[in-house]
Amino acid sequence: MSQIESRLAEIGITLPDAPAPAANYVPWIKTGDLVFVSGQVSMENGTLITGKLGADMDVDAGAEAAKVCAVNLLAQLKAACDGDIDRLGRVVKLTGFVNSTPDFTDQPKVVNGASDFLVNVLGDAGRHTRSAVSAASLPFGAAVEIEGIFEVR
Repeated sequence: MSQIESRLAEIGITLPDAPAPAANYVPWIKTGDLVFVSGQVSMENGTLITGKLGADMDVDAGAEAAKVCAVNLLAQLKAACDGDIDRLGRVVKLTGFVNSTPDFTDQPKVVNGASDFLVNVLGDAGRHTRSAVSAASLPFGAAVEIEGIFEVR
């Protein structure tokens, strides 16, 4: 078991198989020492976490959905690294999209669910640049979608 997967196991998380794309795109592209991972929605164990922040979902539930997105990002990264997730050098950037009402302004707190999780698992290698953006809706009613850029060795 890899070091990263061992750390995940310590906190009760097993990486799922990398989710298949839901439309006409590839889940990741590797160029040089960077891997660009397409947006991962809040899908856990085959169940989509849906909701709209500021309407029927609170910040804590949104942050948990963002954490699920981060787990799915790591699953895609593992696939991009031929199964060796320990090739991860660092998380470079996350862009988080939060399905939220026009008056909801806590998108950063929601996306912290992903950011905090990555720092918890990866330490300083998990610290990254980031954007947290409101979206009027997301595919399939997902609560959160996050894309990422990762440096690999």
